Amino acid sequence: MKLGRFLKGPVLPALLVLAVFVPVCESSRAADASLLLYKGADRDQRVVAAAKHEGSLTLYTTIAEKDVGPLISAFEKKYGIKVNTWRAGTDKVLQRVVTEAQAGRYDVDAVHFGSPEMEALHREKLLQPVASPHFKSLVPGAVPAHHEWAATLLSVWVQAYNTGKVKKEELPKSYEDLLNPRWKGKLGIEAKNQEWFYSVVAQMGEQRGLEFFRKLVATNGISVRKGHSLLNNLVISGEVPLALTVYNYMPESAKRKGAPIDWFAIEPAIARSNGVGIARHASHPNAALLFYDFMLSDAQNLLVDMDYVPTNTKVKSPLKNMRLKLVDPVVTLDQMDKWTKLFEEIVVRRGGGT
Repeated sequence: MKLGRFLKGPVLPALLVLAVFVPVCESSRAADASLLLYKGADRDQRVVAAAKHEGSLTLYTTIAEKDVGPLISAFEKKYGIKVNTWRAGTDKVLQRVVTEAQAGRYDVDAVHFGSPEMEALHREKLLQPVASPHFKSLVPGAVPAHHEWAATLLSVWVQAYNTGKVKKEELPKSYEDLLNPRWKGKLGIEAKNQEWFYSVVAQMGEQRGLEFFRKLVATNGISVRKGHSLLNNLVISGEVPLALTVYNYMPESAKRKGAPIDWFAIEPAIARSNGVGIARHASHPNAALLFYDFMLSDAQNLLVDMDYVPTNTKVKSPLKNMRLKLVDPVVTLDQMDKWTKLFEEIVVRRGGGT
């Protein structure tokens, strides 16, 4: 397991202790959390009653500051259960969960952040499996086989183009279409999108996919830019007529404001997910379970209003019926060094721009 890209400093020695400590130290709190796997017809009523009896929960999250407030307020208003929230960046949330567990502190009940980090917590045995009736409504790939976390929202990479520089009828329908000479000197990509890169390569087959990108860079070139917002703005200005990797809400928002930009997707569009999980030693497991269900159901419409892409297929998505392919968090954990190196060698170093 490679957690080096997530954890630094004193946390790494702690993981050595966790490998022995966690499996043999099952908290009595976990034993009280039987509703996490309960599937009876009265499940929802029992979960609400048990959650209200507990009265509160503590959430560690990376949800944007402007968005976490409305989400929590909606949950508290509906159920009358207090959510104590600690928000930070991904690395800090992961580090806090791990170090507190190693120290025998069990303050956190629910965690919400990136799926690769969720998978890291699963490997360290710091999450509990859940049987939620909402799983059946989620997009394929949203729930791993171990059921210890579930994807709540997606960040989807799409292709954006300047409407004054590129005609709609000329847009590529496949990645191979990007090899057309008309795209020479017109393509751009974000400098840290190795997850998108390996997902596209995997769809093509590794050997064929790597050869495709080598050929694309050699024949038509590709401008590499740091930051999705910058890349989106360069499309608007016309400096980059066609960007391969911007998040869907960026060109859509600019388009609404009258900017000369639009977007499309070569399907299946690649998406990375954030997920929610319940801490193995949660002090308020049933309140955490109710919040978990909330994030997969009622919160989905709220997330759409915030320009996120929902994982619940019953909710109207801004991407409508677009086919999606979720980034594999296991690959992100285990093979990111390999794919970062390949992306830099094939695309970043040979491309222009900053």
